[in-house]
Amino acid sequence: MSQQHQRRLFGTDGIRGRANEHPMTPELAVHLGRALAHLFKSQTPNPRIVIGKDTRLSNYMFEAALQAGVCSMGVDAVQLGVLPTPGIAFMTSGLRADAGVVISASHNPYDDNGLKFFGADGFKLPDSVEAQIEALVESETVEARRAYGKEIGRAYRIDDSWGRYCVYLKSTFPKHLSLAGLKIVVDCANGAAYRVAGEMLYELGAEVILIGNEPNGVNINDGVGALHPENMAQAVREHGADLGIALDGDADRVLMSDENGRLIDGDSILAVLAADRAKKGDLAGGAVVATVMSNLGLERCLKDRGIGLERTDVGDRYVVAHMRTGGYRIGGEQSGHIVLLDHTTTGDGLLTALQVLAVAVDHQAPMSVFSQLVERVPQVLKGIKVSSKPDLETLPTVVEAIADAEAQLGDRGRVLVRYSGTERKCRVMLEGDDETELNSLADQIVNAIQQVIGEP
Repeated sequence: MSQQHQRRLFGTDGIRGRANEHPMTPELAVHLGRALAHLFKSQTPNPRIVIGKDTRLSNYMFEAALQAGVCSMGVDAVQLGVLPTPGIAFMTSGLRADAGVVISASHNPYDDNGLKFFGADGFKLPDSVEAQIEALVESETVEARRAYGKEIGRAYRIDDSWGRYCVYLKSTFPKHLSLAGLKIVVDCANGAAYRVAGEMLYELGAEVILIGNEPNGVNINDGVGALHPENMAQAVREHGADLGIALDGDADRVLMSDENGRLIDGDSILAVLAADRAKKGDLAGGAVVATVMSNLGLERCLKDRGIGLERTDVGDRYVVAHMRTGGYRIGGEQSGHIVLLDHTTTGDGLLTALQVLAVAVDHQAPMSVFSQLVERVPQVLKGIKVSSKPDLETLPTVVEAIADAEAQLGDRGRVLVRYSGTERKCRVMLEGDDETELNSLADQIVNAIQQVIGEP
C-alpha cells in the first residue's frame, strides 16, 4: 500500500467532529470498522476487536455501526460499554484483542464525537497504521473481502469491564497504604468514569463525595469536570474535604485541588511524582517528558531537584513516543494528560490521582504542600488567524521579531511560536517574570506575523 496516502480523516488524536456530520457519521463508522477488521484479519488468524465508549447520546449509533462493520468482515467484536479511554486500552491488552476502538470526543461538548484506535499492546496506533486504515476505507479491497454465511463475525458484550478496570486501578496503589480518613471530592464530568471513580476510592477506604456523576447523554463536560475545575474546588471548600479530583469526559486527564481549593494542574502533578521518584532513586532517565506548553515554573522546579525536562510537540502521542524511545517513565501535559509507563500506556486520570494520593499518604502531607511545589511564571498566549502556513523560518521579519524577544528575555523567559494543528492560526506564547514585558514582546511578534501572513 502506498505510503504517500494523504490523511484526511485522522488528526493528532484520532477522528473527531460533530456527530452525524462528516466525518463523524455512522456510515463512515461502518467503513472504518470494516477497514480495521480487514487490516487485522490479514495479520491474525482469529482477530478480535474491542469497542468502548463514553456517555454521549450518539454513541449508541456509533457502537452499533462499528460492530456491524467489524462483524461483516468475519471478525468478532467485543463491546465493553461505558468505560474510560485508559480502561479500554487496558482491556484491549488484557483480553489479548488485536485492536481497540474508543468512541469519545474527550473534553468536547456532547454533540461532538470521535474515534481513537489502540493496538494489541494498549498503545495508540501509530500514524502509519492509521494511514493504512484510512486508505482502506477509500479502496475497493475491503468490499471484495466481505464474509458470508458462517464466516460472519460474532458480537459479545462484557458487562463487568468497569469492575475489571477498577480492580486493576486498585492494584497500582501500594498495599501497605490506605485512603482511610480522607474525604475526597470527585467530579466525573458526567462522563465515562461516573461509576468506577467513586467505587475505586471507596474500596480503598476514602469517604467520597461525587459530583458530575449523573450522565444523561447530553450533559457530558457541560459545566463540570476538568474543563471547569472551579466546581470541584468549591465543593472541596464546602465539604471540608482533603482534596479534589476533576476528570474529563473520557477520564484520560485529571486536575486536582488541595484542601483549600487551590488548583493542582498537570505540571504540578508531574513535579510531585518526579520529585518522589527522584528522592527514592527510581526516576528512569533522570528526567520528565512534557510538551512545549508546560510552564517554565515546572522546568525550574525540576532543575532545583536535579531532574531534567524533555519537551515535545503538543499532544500526548508525542509525549508517549518520546518516553518510549528515551526510556522515560513519567510524562504528560499541563492540561492533565499524565502518562505513567510503569503502569499504563496512555493518559489515565484515575490512575494518576491514585499515584499522587500514594505520595501524600506515604509522606502524611496535606495536598497544599503539592499545590505550591511549582511556582508558575506568567504565561502570555496570543493567537492570530493566518491566510497560509509557510515555514516561519522563511519569514525574515517574523524571525527577527522572535530573535529580538529571545534576546531581551535571555535566561529569564521563553518564546514559542507555532501553528495550530487544527485551525488556520498561529499561536504565540511567551513566559517570564514580567507580564507587562511579555505582552509587549508578544504584540511585536503578532504584528510581524500579521503583516506577512495575517488573514485580511
